[in-house]
Amino acid sequence: MQVFRIFIGILLFIGILPEVVEDYVKEICVMEFYLITTDHMAERLWFLDDEDFKAGMNYVALISSLLGIKILSFILMSNHVHFVVSSSEVEALVFINAFKKRYSSYYNKKYSVTNAFRRVGVDIRRLDMSDESLERGIAYVQVNSVAANICLTADSYPWGTGNTFFNLSPIKGVPLSSLSGRKCMKVMHTHEQAPGDLILTEEGFIHPRSYVMVKFVESLFRSPKRMNYFLMNSSKVRGRNLLSEKAMPSFRDQVLLPVISDMCRSMFHKKTLSELDRDSLAELVKEIRRRLGADVKQISRVSGIPAAEVSRMIEGY
Repeated sequence: MQVFRIFIGILLFIGILPEVVEDYVKEICVMEFYLITTDHMAERLWFLDDEDFKAGMNYVALISSLLGIKILSFILMSNHVHFVVSSSEVEALVFINAFKKRYSSYYNKKYSVTNAFRRVGVDIRRLDMSDESLERGIAYVQVNSVAANICLTADSYPWGTGNTFFNLSPIKGVPLSSLSGRKCMKVMHTHEQAPGDLILTEEGFIHPRSYVMVKFVESLFRSPKRMNYFLMNSSKVRGRNLLSEKAMPSFRDQVLLPVISDMCRSMFHKKTLSELDRDSLAELVKEIRRRLGADVKQISRVSGIPAAEVSRMIEGY
């Protein structure tokens, strides 16, 4: 980045850059970018159903707008979240803490769980334009759902910016300004007034294209082909054959939750896992593994059983 700034400075000094782009270039020179990653929660999910994901999506839009944080890319996974932002490091930390606090309040109210995410660790790493680390960081975020075997392509995952870039389809939705105050409060889960130009989709969440830095990200990658190159070569998916049978998407955590409850009732006539003795629980875990193809980590997340214990149950000792 330092070399880039010196080069641009020379061009500005000798008057080669047109005045039209001069201010834009100066702004780019001082921008900082950070990848924000939360720790993976091993035995609990952030989002238990689609309504939770919608609330999370809307909090991203609300908090980034209120704090003036520019979002380049993000994804909400079952047990962790990722963001790429343009801000200072301090602002990035303020943003993720605000998101955790706001979503925790929603989660606590819905599930009666206190301080669910307060202790979730956060990693913040700087990304640079000069060595393509910014492109790699964005690609890393975009392909999380693919790497987790949830879907075959990043643009088919709805909870983030997966289908945001190089998308010519019009946004189907309405601006928040067209909603009544009560309706807006219900959708956004807050009394605070969200920007009226945010677009609420037909599905009930704010579309990322109404606030994410879409044009900047597209200009950064320059073309869909180049962006796809970074997606396919991300460390998240490197070495995976996406066309093989092993790469077929598995069941999402949110799909497994009601299925497991049904299995608990049909196999043991019990309503919850907590009512099962250890032998019955081990039998259920093995059936989840056999019927649904869930791995140890996923079973641990959706059941709340420590991963080491799940492994022992599957292995039979």
